[in-house]
Amino acid sequence: MAKSEQVLVLEPQHELKFKGPFTDVVTTNLKLSNPTEKNICFKVKTTAPRRYCVRPNSGVIEAGSFINVSVMLQPFDYDPNEKSKHKFMVQSMFAPSDISDMEAVWKEAKPEELMDSKLRCLFELPSENEKPHEGEINKVLSSSVTKTESTSMFKSTSSSLDDSEYKKVLDDNKRLQTEIQRLREDYKQLKEEDGLRMRKFQASSNPVSSSTSLVKEEGLNVRLLALLILIFIVGVIVGKVAL
Repeated sequence: MAKSEQVLVLEPQHELKFKGPFTDVVTTNLKLSNPTEKNICFKVKTTAPRRYCVRPNSGVIEAGSFINVSVMLQPFDYDPNEKSKHKFMVQSMFAPSDISDMEAVWKEAKPEELMDSKLRCLFELPSENEKPHEGEINKVLSSSVTKTESTSMFKSTSSSLDDSEYKKVLDDNKRLQTEIQRLREDYKQLKEEDGLRMRKFQASSNPVSSSTSLVKEEGLNVRLLALLILIFIVGVIVGKVAL
């Protein structure tokens, strides 16, 4: 039994045009209209399923409505001397009352209920008139330069902030070094005074003076040790910032 005539209206009717260059995904649209008073199930098939992505590739078109199908051609090395043999087929049928399981609907459909339309694929390269004009090229270049300058300014600002923090760490390090040097001098002076006290202690045999000197020396040693640890930590931070 002969197949039923296609009731869907296809735009375009006979061929799908894809305009290059084909270094990126190229998309063309296929409009499917249902002029009838019944819902229609449709399915889009191709002879090269790995080369195309179709969304949606199947579904139901309600009575009096339409649907746009996006056909996306994946990037490939285009040879203008090679004629395209790719084809698409739009298969359809009137929707039954129960369409909860579309896979079963298509599987159980009788051949005489199916309608189909075939489209061939046509690849085109942009003509000379469609190439970007000089003004458009300059506009794109100007936009690129502006983005580059903005990025450079941002990096410069970020670099300035890093330099400021680095300078602050160096200043703190220098201040701590000065403080340690001052403490060393105070320690040296205190040690000389302590020696003088020890001599007086030996002369007078006064234990109180000796104990006071030892306490002061121990307190100074603790402060000096704490500052040495702090300057070591700051030195590590400076080393990391410098790297």
